[in-house]
Amino acid sequence: MNRLAIRQLAYLVPDVRLAALAHHRLHGSGPYFIADHIPLRRCVHRGVERPLDHSSAYGQWGDIMIEFVQQNGEGPSAFRDMFAQPGAQGLHHVALFVDDVDVAIKDFAAAGHDLACRAEMNDGFVFAFVDTVAAQGHMTELYAPVPQLTDFYAMVARAAQDFDGTDPLRPIQFN
Repeated sequence: MNRLAIRQLAYLVPDVRLAALAHHRLHGSGPYFIADHIPLRRCVHRGVERPLDHSSAYGQWGDIMIEFVQQNGEGPSAFRDMFAQPGAQGLHHVALFVDDVDVAIKDFAAAGHDLACRAEMNDGFVFAFVDTVAAQGHMTELYAPVPQLTDFYAMVARAAQDFDGTDPLRPIQFN
């Protein structure tokens, strides 16, 4: 777990488009790639399998990726663990690349941080939220730097290099 660099800052917001536009206008970040209703094969929250319907906007702000995420609908989730009221917003998590998500979950557990959520996307990509709120004020997201993820990060960073401020919101789709 030592010396893991933060790869992303993620904010829970009521509307990813409005949040991305506001951040772009204030900081010049972007462009933002918007994924609506991101499909998940499986999501286990606090030991219980639950659906998680969420949308995200991904953009670049200097050297770091920014994500704005909204939970579509109600129900328990790692997002609602921190922000119980609909419409509540704030920094939800920082994301780290780890060699093995399940090993990192165990390492965090040994350090006293419970697993809040482990999810698998339809393409097999796994991510997890570890509850580091008491220690750091936010969750910590873990995922392995597999090609589909590192390629996505690189695409977002490349788009930011030539971004002239036009077309700040761009739709994408995850399968």
